[in-house]
Amino acid sequence: MLFSSIIGQDAVKNRLIQTVKEQRIPHAQLFSGGVGVGKRALALAYAQYICCQDRGENDSCGKCPSCLKFAKLVHPDMHFVFPVIKPSNKTTVVCDDFIAPFRSSLIENPYFSEDEWFEKIAGEGKKGLIYSNESQEILRKLNLKTYESEYKIMLIWQAEKMHEQCANKLLKIIEEPPPKTLFLLLSDASDTIISTIQSRVQRINIPPIAVQDLANALFERFDLPITDSQCLARLVNGNFSKATQELAANESNQMHLENFMQLMRTAYGIKFHKKISEKGNSLQALKIFSGNMAKIGRENQKRFLVYSQHMIRENFIYNLKRQELNYLSKTEREFADKFAPFINESNVISIMHELGLAEQHIDQNVQARFVFYDLALKLIMLLKN
Repeated sequence: MLFSSIIGQDAVKNRLIQTVKEQRIPHAQLFSGGVGVGKRALALAYAQYICCQDRGENDSCGKCPSCLKFAKLVHPDMHFVFPVIKPSNKTTVVCDDFIAPFRSSLIENPYFSEDEWFEKIAGEGKKGLIYSNESQEILRKLNLKTYESEYKIMLIWQAEKMHEQCANKLLKIIEEPPPKTLFLLLSDASDTIISTIQSRVQRINIPPIAVQDLANALFERFDLPITDSQCLARLVNGNFSKATQELAANESNQMHLENFMQLMRTAYGIKFHKKISEKGNSLQALKIFSGNMAKIGRENQKRFLVYSQHMIRENFIYNLKRQELNYLSKTEREFADKFAPFINESNVISIMHELGLAEQHIDQNVQARFVFYDLALKLIMLLKN
């Protein structure tokens, strides 16, 4: 990975390059930032630059034996740790059991998300972990001599996923590592890493990708019209991973829109009294809707709820009559013409809260049928405000 291949983040790149030039490379660093901002790509480019045998002023050469091995992610002094999912037929598992698909995923797309990784190795609906026995592998690898490079580099992606026992066993080696050993910890939620590790690393905050940098990348890589690129870049708030998911989800978004319109029209159409009763005010349509949503899978359910939050936010802003502030497609805008007036100051925060809570419950594997039915009942009341 070359620094020149990374979208934006010029200030962070310059900071990392400067540590190498000044020979002041901190032995343990924590790259902290949101999903899709390029933490993993930056860490890989940094590691390659450190190990490059003919590095340039601002980037690796890309041609030396070290760089060629980094391009295939097979450099013997570069080690990877990442969350995995234990197969049902195994009692123990380590990251090296999944290193082949991890390398292929990185080479294909350095910005892939945690959910995309878990879906690749185990299918939808499962969550991974860096298991306690991984600490033994880390200690074993770091106590070996380097093969080719001056440094041994241990990249730990999603460090917050480390089992507490694993994290505690690494405290000593992170604080007092063998000579020329470098820890690069990456985290989407760094504040959830145990405090004893946080106190032993130098934090580097990675901001969202600048809108113009992301728009330029979308324009160049996906041949999008520049206006569409700028619109999408603003919509995803500096998250390249989310931008690629949005591009791949055009058909899914149409399905989400249809479900969103059905939910809102049905919820609004049910008359609300002090006591909701099926007599004369049938809730059967909402029961059918909840049952259908339960069949589409957890990730699609989460995407629908994220999409719904986007639609509520955009419909609220739509009332301002400021077209430049809106990010609605033509079809979405046609629905907003009639729906937006029902989203106002008295209910927008509550509706967003309920949608966010439903997303959280789905992520925690609460029964989807109940989650969506409960959400619909609350929307009946909120849309009347």
